[in-house]
Amino acid sequence: MARWWGGEGRGGSGTPVVVKMESPEWAISEVSAAAAAPGSPAAGGKAGRGKNARQITWVLLLKAHRAAGKLTGAASAALSVAAAARRRVAAGRTDSDDAAAAPPGESPTLRTRFNGFLRAFLLLSMLLLAVDVAAHIQGWHLGGAVPDLLAVEGFFAAAYASWMRVRLEYLAPGLQFLANACVVLFLIQSADRLILCLGCLWIKLKGIKPVPKAGGGKGSDDVEAGADEFPMVLVQIPMCNEKEVYQQSIGAVCNLDWPRSNFLVQVLDDSDDAATSSLIKEEVEKWQREGVRILYRHRVIRDGYKAGNLKSAMNCSYVKDYEFVVIFDADFQPQADFLKRTVPHFKGNEDVGLVQARWSFVNKDENLLTRLQNINLCFHFEVEQQVNGVFLNFFGFNGTAGVWRIKALEDSGGWMERTTVEDMDIAVRAHLKGWKFLYINDVECQCELPESYEAYRKQQHRWHSGPMQLFRLCFVDIIKSKIGVWKKFNLIFLFFLLRKLILPFYSFTLFCIILPMTMFVPEAELPAWVVCYIPATMSLLNILPAPKSFPFIVPYLLFENTMSVTKFNAMISGLFQLGSAYEWVVTKKSGRSSEGDLVALVEKQPKQQRVGSAPNLDSLAKESRPKKDSKKKKHNRIYQKELALSFLLLTAAARSLLSVQGIHFYFLLFQGVSFLVVGLDLIGEQVE
Repeated sequence: MARWWGGEGRGGSGTPVVVKMESPEWAISEVSAAAAAPGSPAAGGKAGRGKNARQITWVLLLKAHRAAGKLTGAASAALSVAAAARRRVAAGRTDSDDAAAAPPGESPTLRTRFNGFLRAFLLLSMLLLAVDVAAHIQGWHLGGAVPDLLAVEGFFAAAYASWMRVRLEYLAPGLQFLANACVVLFLIQSADRLILCLGCLWIKLKGIKPVPKAGGGKGSDDVEAGADEFPMVLVQIPMCNEKEVYQQSIGAVCNLDWPRSNFLVQVLDDSDDAATSSLIKEEVEKWQREGVRILYRHRVIRDGYKAGNLKSAMNCSYVKDYEFVVIFDADFQPQADFLKRTVPHFKGNEDVGLVQARWSFVNKDENLLTRLQNINLCFHFEVEQQVNGVFLNFFGFNGTAGVWRIKALEDSGGWMERTTVEDMDIAVRAHLKGWKFLYINDVECQCELPESYEAYRKQQHRWHSGPMQLFRLCFVDIIKSKIGVWKKFNLIFLFFLLRKLILPFYSFTLFCIILPMTMFVPEAELPAWVVCYIPATMSLLNILPAPKSFPFIVPYLLFENTMSVTKFNAMISGLFQLGSAYEWVVTKKSGRSSEGDLVALVEKQPKQQRVGSAPNLDSLAKESRPKKDSKKKKHNRIYQKELALSFLLLTAAARSLLSVQGIHFYFLLFQGVSFLVVGLDLIGEQVE
C-alpha cells in the first residue's frame, strides 16, 4: 500500500510535494530526495515528515477547492438550462404554431388527434394518481384483496373497491397480454441485434473485407497507367438551397484523383432561391476555368424532389458514354482517392451493382444531440451494413457516398419518385433483379449531422415513414420475384418488418404506454429485466462501435426511447398513407467544415496582411453575410407530444412509489426527464 510520504524504512525521508495552483486548476509535482538541499524537509527526519503533513493538508484543501469549482459549474449549467426552459415557456412557441415545424408526411388532423389522445391519457393518469394517493392515506393496501375493502363503510371505499374489481377482472388481463406480446417482440429484436454483433465480431476476427481483384485499378503513382485503365465515371451532386455547403462538396469532388478526361461532374441544383443558384453556378464556372469537366443543371419545377432530380440527370444523352455513377449529397466531402478505392471492386465482378462507402461526421462532438446520433450511425455502418454486405450481399443504399453500375440502375427501372426513400427503393428493386452489393467499411466520406432537434426530427420522420410506404408498394413484387426463399424472408421479415416496423412499435408501446399503465394497474406487471437489464445490454452493444461514447450510454438509452414517439408516428403515417406522405424536406446544414467556419473566425480576429495564395477571408465574410430579413429567423419551440409524455411518465413514476417498485420508479423518472428536456427543445442547437 502506498504511503502518503514515500519513506523507506523507519528513518526514510518524505517526498516533498510542490503544489502549483493556477485558477481554477492545480498540479502536484514530486521532488526527488537527491535534488533536495541538506536540511530541507526532503532530507528526512521529523521536520520533513511534519512538512509533508502540512503539504498533504494543502493538497486536500485544493482538492476540496476543485470539487467546489465543479459543483459551482454544475449549478451554473443547471441554472442556464432552467433559464432556457423558462424562456421557452415564456415565448410559447409550439410545434403546432408553425406548419414548417411539423415533420413531413404528418397530417395536421392526425397530429391533433394524437395529441388529444396523449392529453386525455395524461389527465386520466393524474386522476388515478390522486385516487391512489387518497387510498394510501386511508391506509388501504393498494394491492390488497377486494373483500377487505368491502368491509369498509363509505362511498369512497365502495368506489375504490369497484375500481379494483374492474382493474383485476377486465383491465389487467388485456394489459398483461399486450405487455407479453411486446416483450416477445422486444426479445426477437434483441436477438437480431445480438446476431448482428456476433457477425461483426466474426468479420473482425477473420479479417473479412472486400478486396478488388488483381488488375482492378492502378494507383496514381503508377506511371504506366493511362487513361484507358480508368473507366468512365459520372459524378452527381444533387442539392437544394444548400448555400452553406455547396463550395466544399464541389471542391472535394473536383479534386478527385481520377483522369479528368474520364469523369464528368453534374451539379444538380434544385434551389428555388435565385441568389443561391447564382452562387452555385459561379462556383461551377470557376472550376470549369480550372479545366474540370463539370456541368451545372437547374430544374425550375422540382417534380419528384431528389429522385426526380437524379432521374432527369440520367436522361441526358451523354450518360450512355459512362459506366458508373457516383452520388454525393451537398454536405459530403470525398477523399481524393475515393474513386480509386471503390471503382476497382467492380472489375471482374459483373454481378456487383453497388459499392457503398462509410460516412464519418465532422460535427459529431458539436452537442449532445450529434453525439447520440453518432452512436446510432456508427452501429449502422460498422455492424448492420458490414454484416449484411458480407453475408447477404444486400443492404439499404444510403443515398450518397456510393458508386452504382449504370447498367444495374437501368435494369432495376431507374429512379422512381413514388416514396421519400428513393435510395432504399432502388436498392430493393436491384436486389430483386439479382444484383449484389459491396460495403467498404474502411473508405469514409465526411458529412454533417443535424445539429438541431427540429432538423433531426424531420429527418427521422422521413427515414421511418418512407420504408413503410415502400413496403406497401413492393410487397407483391418481393413475393413474385425469383430470388431465393431465404432472401425473401430477409427482405420481408428482417429488413422491413423487424427493423422498420416492429422496432418503433414496441419501443413506443412498451416503454411509453404499457409501462406507465402497469403502475396504475399493478395486477399487470413488467419484470425488471425487461425494464432495465435487456435495454441496458442492447445499448451497450449499440455503443461498442463508438467506444469514446461510453459516457453517454444512459442518455443514449433514454433518448432512443424518447425518439420512439416520432418514429412510431412516422411508421403509422407511412404504413397507412396518412397526410402528405410524399413531401420532401431538405435536412438543414450548417457548413461546419466549409469556409463558413473561417468566416466566423476572421470576424473575431484582427485583420492581417494576406500572403501568397491564402483565401481572402474578409471578402468571403462580406459575401457570406445574409441580407437582413432575407430569411425567417430560427427559434426553439415546445414539442407538445414529448411534453405530454413527460408529464405522463413522471406521474407514473410518482404512482410507482406507492407500490414500492424501485427500478420502475428510476426508469420512469429519468425517462420522464428525458422527454421533458426534448419537449422543451433543450437538446441540440440552442438559438438565442
